[in-house]
Amino acid sequence: MAKQAFDMMMEGMSDAIAYAHGDETRGRVATPLDVQAIRKATKKSQTAFAEAYHLPVRTVQEWEQHRRQPDAPARVLLSMIEADPVAVEKLIARSAVA
Repeated sequence: MAKQAFDMMMEGMSDAIAYAHGDETRGRVATPLDVQAIRKATKKSQTAFAEAYHLPVRTVQEWEQHRRQPDAPARVLLSMIEADPVAVEKLIARSAVA
């Protein structure tokens, strides 16, 4: 088990070094989301946006001020909001009632 974990770490290090040397096939970079633009497209204040999508207001502020980055599940939610904010808001409202 330890050898397998070590081998996986070494593969990761090898990929990281190759990526650092320009081999973009050996890594991936998450593009930053413009949370403020997503929120503004919904025509909501930070407070209204946070309430509509069940997010802490402080978290929305931190994202918009680039002090924190959304984690993977938050990125999915924000991408869905960006694609269809009304549908996402309806789904969240419906699940909150259940």
